Amino acid sequence: MSRIRSIATLAGMALAVSTPLAGQAAPSDFRAEWQGQFEGSAQKFVALAEAMPEADYGWNPMEGTMSVVEVYMHIARYNYMYLDENMGVAAPMAYADLEEAVTAKDEAVEILAASMDHVRSTVGEMSDAEFEAATTLYGRDVANWAVLFQLVAHMNEHLGQSIAYARSNGVVPPWSR
Repeated sequence: MSRIRSIATLAGMALAVSTPLAGQAAPSDFRAEWQGQFEGSAQKFVALAEAMPEADYGWNPMEGTMSVVEVYMHIARYNYMYLDENMGVAAPMAYADLEEAVTAKDEAVEILAASMDHVRSTVGEMSDAEFEAATTLYGRDVANWAVLFQLVAHMNEHLGQSIAYARSNGVVPPWSR
């Protein structure tokens, strides 16, 4: 009988410990969580752009793929475009032809960093109601926060690409040293 009681006690203790973990709500501060994800990616992107030698900015792995600088400018363009076209936040510069127009490292790093600053300041100034405001994204009705998720997902996709480009050119990402 004491063996059954011991097993029941242990099972009850396990249940008591696991229930609060399973019942925890998602973080209530979306802005802080999103900003943490964005900052990690934004800082890595700019650091990698700074670490790549300018001589490698025109490199691409094969015909039909973006070059190093084109990837950086693609990210800058989409950082401006998502906010402008999907959230109604005007871009501080023209962005439509960044991939074709920019080839110099200094200019590319400056534009990439400025696009990150634009996203930071926009999100920092948004009210909770603005996060929930309705918009469209690729033909779907969504809230503004979904656009911000897409922005980070897009950045991360191309961050991985940029890391592969860097390593293919003998550049170790600064955060991996």
